[in-house]
Amino acid sequence: MKNEDKWRHELTAEEYRICRQKGTEQPFTGKYCDNKQTGRYLCKCCGEALFHSRSKFDSGSGWPSFDRPVDKDAIRYQHDKSLGMIRIEMMCDKCGCHLGHVFEDGPRETTGQRFCVNSLSLDFKEE
Repeated sequence: MKNEDKWRHELTAEEYRICRQKGTEQPFTGKYCDNKQTGRYLCKCCGEALFHSRSKFDSGSGWPSFDRPVDKDAIRYQHDKSLGMIRIEMMCDKCGCHLGHVFEDGPRETTGQRFCVNSLSLDFKEE
């Protein structure tokens, strides 16, 4: 497992703030918000496959949104009581990278879930 000094060296300051310190990028600013290419979204920190473009949808929230991960075991969840509200935080199960939050207002015709992810927590591999 990498220590915080290694993470600071490998990530930009903004990536570190989001991925390791559980920050959030501004809505509608992330490079993957409007990405329409076919491929897999990988963890920025460890390269683990997290989401596929087939599960991506336009939620209008300003962050890339998915209705499911590529594998249920790829994501770790915990209650987040920050900012005066209760949410479900999601992290990469392999390395603990903060990804964003999952909400129950996703597409009803699929899972009903919205995995709301920071673009800076992701890399993209086109297929």
